[in-house]
Amino acid sequence: MTASATESRSSSELFQRSEARTARNYKPLPVVVEHAEGAWMTDVEGKRFLDLLAGYSALNFGHSHPDLLRVAHEQLDRLTLTSRAFVHDQFADFCAELGDLCGKELVLPMNTGAEAVETAIKVMRKWGYEVKGVTPNQAKIIVATGNFHGRTSTIVGFSDDPDARDGFGPFAPGFEMVPYGDIAAVEAAIDENTVGVLMEPIQGEGGVVLPPDGFLRDLRELCTRTDVLMAMDEIQAGLGRTGKTFASDHEDVVPDLYVLGKALGAGIVPVSAVVADRDVLGVLQPGQHGSTFGGNPLACAVGLAVVRMLATGEHQARAAELGTILRERLEALVGHGVLAVRVRGLWAGIDIDPAVGTGREVCEALMARGVLAKDTHGSTIRLAPPLVISAEDLTWGLDQLAEVVRGA
Repeated sequence: MTASATESRSSSELFQRSEARTARNYKPLPVVVEHAEGAWMTDVEGKRFLDLLAGYSALNFGHSHPDLLRVAHEQLDRLTLTSRAFVHDQFADFCAELGDLCGKELVLPMNTGAEAVETAIKVMRKWGYEVKGVTPNQAKIIVATGNFHGRTSTIVGFSDDPDARDGFGPFAPGFEMVPYGDIAAVEAAIDENTVGVLMEPIQGEGGVVLPPDGFLRDLRELCTRTDVLMAMDEIQAGLGRTGKTFASDHEDVVPDLYVLGKALGAGIVPVSAVVADRDVLGVLQPGQHGSTFGGNPLACAVGLAVVRMLATGEHQARAAELGTILRERLEALVGHGVLAVRVRGLWAGIDIDPAVGTGREVCEALMARGVLAKDTHGSTIRLAPPLVISAEDLTWGLDQLAEVVRGA
């Protein structure tokens, strides 16, 4: 089919065809995007939409960022894949500068966020056996209620979301779930076989759920005292989204392992990584873990450009500044179609009053007004604008939300 024939088809036709021929693991809004730039997306019929989701934080730097596209195009013309059987010229700088951004010695590049989480699980277990001396095959990792770390069979096995978990067992053992933000429960769960605690500093899929003040500091102290690794899944929360490089930075906490993804690839190519010091990641030896595409030249070139953008602090400061607008505008809606809001930087969870409608219905109403957002858990919607959004566009998008929830 020619490009012109494709361009002539309607959003409705393309949406219906995609629904007919794909597995129903998503329930997308009926919009078919053709082009995007900055904070704006355009559908096949030329209608523009303000993107307030940013690919679940994968597009922190917006769509088609010219500097990032230039790097990607240049690398595409040179080299895209060697596998880790060889070393390419982008690898050393990417690992070194990402390690420096995290204040860690070693980097293990992977592709998707779920792969990075699986990698962290393997590393923590191996560290437990070889360094801590845990009984073989008895390693335990503590996780939190409301967690979301990916969709692999291991990961959904320690989810308490029925949609993610039900029908996919049997599950891997070795995980214990405690209430999110409950430091006493974490401490009670730690025993001689505990090798790590894996948690999100802010639970994104759960609805941008913030932990109690001081929880991350207390968790850091507890893990240090009990010789347990602290792994922070910063895949959605990290890389500038909350107004700091990492969400853990809000409590001046440095985990033993950073688990990174999404924005590291700038929405151009999947890039993820586990970053830790040598005494943790050094437990892996050749042949014990790997990925054909992990740390490929294109991924490293794009990831390195992202790291260098973050190193200036410009985008973190912008997220903090615009986050003030986001917070003030959303807090003003509480009691006016909104039950509660949770905001950290340019990231917000908004609990919709059932009298207004479901989260899905609010997102559909926003779509009709030219704004794209995403619901979660029925009554909550999430906003994660690109960090490059202008104050004027952000304000306009929030105006549309205010009119929807207030019934205008």
